Amino acid sequence: MIAAMMTAANLGARVTGWGFVVFVVGSVGWSLVGLASGQTNLLATNGFLTLVNLVGVWRWLGRQRAYEDGGKSAQEASRRSALPTLFPATGIDGIPVEDRNGAPIGSAVEALLACDSASISYVVVRSGGAAGVHETLRAVAREAIRFSSTTFTLVQDRAWFEALPALGDGDWPAAPSPHA
Repeated sequence: MIAAMMTAANLGARVTGWGFVVFVVGSVGWSLVGLASGQTNLLATNGFLTLVNLVGVWRWLGRQRAYEDGGKSAQEASRRSALPTLFPATGIDGIPVEDRNGAPIGSAVEALLACDSASISYVVVRSGGAAGVHETLRAVAREAIRFSSTTFTLVQDRAWFEALPALGDGDWPAAPSPHA
């Protein structure tokens, strides 16, 4: 159950990867029980799960962790340089969004890029609710957001944000609302 919570929470590569390590320990333990008790189905099932979980360890503690570390490294290096500050696009989910007065609005979910220019067209911002329940998603045009590596700030106030149309589940627009 602990491993399932760690992987389902999607709290980054390290937490997810260690969740798979816990899964490996459990599947190896059940494989040993199956071997000791002559339960070939238990052994076969958990032997296979051990292989799957090892792929999860490699994926999340190996590759994905390296990608996250690389993005964070570039972000930190850019903060210390005269170059524009960067933030890793893979880390956009969860970046806090505030209105122009500094009041919390919600958090970023996704940024959609225009293929022809590779520039951000709009950012989807979630507000309200908890853990995805009763939250509202809105598309905010790139021009309406100031980016930093730790926070996004709207150029408008909360009333302007709340007047934007809510997005339907899985039904996002090709472009942000004209008001955005």
